[in-house]
Amino acid sequence: MENFKQDAEIKLIALDMDGTLLNNKGEIPEANRQAIQEAQKKGIFVVLSTGRSINTSRDHAETLELTSFLVTANGSEIWDQNRNLVSRNPVRSELIQWMWELSQQHNTKFWAISTERNWNDEMPEDLHTYEWLKFGFNIEDDATREFIFKELEAKNEFELTNSTLKNIEVNPKGISKAKGLELVCEKLGIEMKNVMAVGDSLNDLAMIKAAGIGVAMGNAQETVKEAADWITSTNEENGVANAIRKWALS
Repeated sequence: MENFKQDAEIKLIALDMDGTLLNNKGEIPEANRQAIQEAQKKGIFVVLSTGRSINTSRDHAETLELTSFLVTANGSEIWDQNRNLVSRNPVRSELIQWMWELSQQHNTKFWAISTERNWNDEMPEDLHTYEWLKFGFNIEDDATREFIFKELEAKNEFELTNSTLKNIEVNPKGISKAKGLELVCEKLGIEMKNVMAVGDSLNDLAMIKAAGIGVAMGNAQETVKEAADWITSTNEENGVANAIRKWALS
């Protein structure tokens, strides 16, 4: 796509984590770390905008010495620079129960994020005593995945995305990384046209479309590449560093 918005000064960089900031070993490449530090020194806010929970993203934010907000669980939670909760949009527990039963009926792998912890292929005895942020299905079989997607869609209660081609990520309707970033921008007094957003999967699509410069990773899903303003190199080739250097530091 050749609709670059080169006149927009980048004041905030929003980064997905898995498949984007992190390499395939789940580590932050040194080149990415360096570019992020340079951007922060220039006064640019760097925000992790991830499907992960605060519990599994906080340490990465600390090692990067990030001084800004975190958008976690695909926008279900927003945290400020002191890691105090700014906003939370939970999924009703009866809907979590329904999705869990759906996964059991179709014998799929699943995960869920509560405000306290992450659950993988197991659920607490009484799930109604927890506050839930997100539910996810891991489904190898295409026909089963399509069927479950349609069941979820028919409920008209959910925002449906993915973080790999084999999964479905479920948030409350209207909740996305883009919505989370809009709130962050409001708090910082920044417009979305001054945001660069980088990601690789469908849960990044809304923020890539909403940002002044939307960047797809070289390893991104085709739909994401089609929607992006620019495509960088892969997560194994310092794609985040390359995007930051091209659009924010040049």
